[in-house]
Amino acid sequence: MAVYYSGFGIRGLPSLPAKRAAETLDHPIAQRFREYGEAGRRAIAEPLVGITTDGHPVPELFALQSTGVSTEPLRLAAQAFLESLGAEQRGRATFDIDDPMWRGWSNIHCFIMRHGVALDDCSELQRQRALDLLKATCSARGFSLARDVMHLNQALGELTGRPAEYGEWYYWLSIFGQPSADTPWGWQLDGHHLNVNCFVLGDQLVMTPSFFGSEPTAVNSGKYAGTRVFADEEQRGLEFARGLSADQRTIAVPESTEGVFRAQRMDGRIQTAAFRDNFLLPYAGIPAANLTPPQRDRLVELIRIYIGRTREGHADVRMREIAEHLDDTYFVWVGGLGDDSVFYYRVQSPVVSIEFDHLNGIAFDNDEPSRNHIHTMVRTPNGNDYGRDLLRRHLARHHATPAASAQH
Repeated sequence: MAVYYSGFGIRGLPSLPAKRAAETLDHPIAQRFREYGEAGRRAIAEPLVGITTDGHPVPELFALQSTGVSTEPLRLAAQAFLESLGAEQRGRATFDIDDPMWRGWSNIHCFIMRHGVALDDCSELQRQRALDLLKATCSARGFSLARDVMHLNQALGELTGRPAEYGEWYYWLSIFGQPSADTPWGWQLDGHHLNVNCFVLGDQLVMTPSFFGSEPTAVNSGKYAGTRVFADEEQRGLEFARGLSADQRTIAVPESTEGVFRAQRMDGRIQTAAFRDNFLLPYAGIPAANLTPPQRDRLVELIRIYIGRTREGHADVRMREIAEHLDDTYFVWVGGLGDDSVFYYRVQSPVVSIEFDHLNGIAFDNDEPSRNHIHTMVRTPNGNDYGRDLLRRHLARHHATPAASAQH
């Protein structure tokens, strides 16, 4: 008997267990994921350039400097998590600071190239230590959103009757480098609809790439009844687009979507999802320089919804960085403006890229986008995803030969 949610039935697809490699499954749909994984491995083998408008990163955007905001809570939480692991678990959880698997995350639900320690295999104490690291990195609102995404993944398992495919703890935690007060390190949480990458250097913090999504976006039954996500991102984006004048809309809402986005099989209209670390993303839409002061303020508040997922203090540092490039920040909208419309929007500048999208069903059988499936993506363009530009500058300053430093 079909299970229904918001009028949608469950797709009758073969099960793709979250903890079993798709490559081992013997049915046609597995081929699609094998191709996806192969393309991903090719992508992460390429040197990281970053999200750019033309293939050439804008220079001198990011600097080694003190923020005045301590990262000590993150270091202590990461160390406590590592200390809770056994020797074999710790071996699986730890990687070099520049290990290419940092770029091997994916928001899809089936197992492609997961790495690190699966929270599903952890003890209650180890899970709590992992959540403590997430809590130390995120704001209260960001942590709540992350947990709600995990809760809705559990709800999806209940609704579909596929507990081996969707669950609260099918997430993998990895530590890159050694948690330290003055040398670079970071961590990653990787799983269905939740991918958080965090780089730490001294008191500097970079929390991108950062992917938050969910299908469904709300449930009214089961263990986590009453959970709903992305209401602010959805409504505030709609309100901003509605607040544009008729002339402004002709710029922000293109007649043709060609060049604004290219639909992807796995990620709908999101352009900078997994394995797209070097994606060319030209600016589109209306620049903030063409907005009125109240509209600019509303755009800043829309951006803050996403940046505000990061811990207090560091979110303010990031917003100041974004404010320095506000005139060069673009907003583009694709879709309707009605109360029930589905849409895609992007906010993009030299130092931030934010995407929001309504998608068709994957677990559910709706073939057209709906508000029941949402993806959001935050990136740091021009080479500083994973804090990579800061890492490059740190290595050039402290670890290069004099000749290499001069060349850099």
